[in-house]
Amino acid sequence: MFIKLNERVYLNFSKITRAKIDHVEDGIRVRFYEGQDQVAKSKRFDSIEDATKWFEELVKPFNKQA
Repeated sequence: MFIKLNERVYLNFSKITRAKIDHVEDGIRVRFYEGQDQVAKSKRFDSIEDATKWFEELVKPFNKQA
C-alpha cells in the first residue's frame, strides 16, 4: 500500500520494515528502512514529540481494527 510521504514522494508502506525517529545533521527526522537500507526520510521537525505525532497520524490508517 502506498502512502503519500510529502508532495513528491509516495512510500510503499508494505515493504517498510522499520521507522526510526532520530537526530540527524539537519534536525529531527523520521527515517524509513527496508531491511538495512534507508529508503526515505521525512521533513525536518523541531522536536521528537512533533515527529512522533506526525508519524502516528501517518500510520493511523494501518492501525484501524477490521
